[in-house]
Amino acid sequence: MGRVQRAMCSGILGLQAMALVPFTPVLLSLTDVGTGPAIAIGVGLILACLVAAGTMRTPVGGLLGWLVEVATIAFGLVVPVMYGLGAVFLALYGGSWVLGAKIDRERAEREAAAA
Repeated sequence: MGRVQRAMCSGILGLQAMALVPFTPVLLSLTDVGTGPAIAIGVGLILACLVAAGTMRTPVGGLLGWLVEVATIAFGLVVPVMYGLGAVFLALYGGSWVLGAKIDRERAEREAAAA
């Protein structure tokens, strides 16, 4: 992964972590999930976003990012609104992945042509 791609994907995962903060209260109020599991799920998903963003410099970071996106959509089975939120962040992460790679590739080509 290039520098721009990593930065863009990390930014989206950080934004997603902030957007997921209200997920735990929604999980507690709209479902029959117990308090302990709801907190573990909500906080776990936020931490997964932050870990993926923090490890974006490694090949594992990109994979973790994709897994977080899949997990966010999968929680739509419990709270249906997560299908929509997960789809939005999947599109943002995928767009960052593709656009960041394109920017990094074009930058490398420009630098190679200048050298």
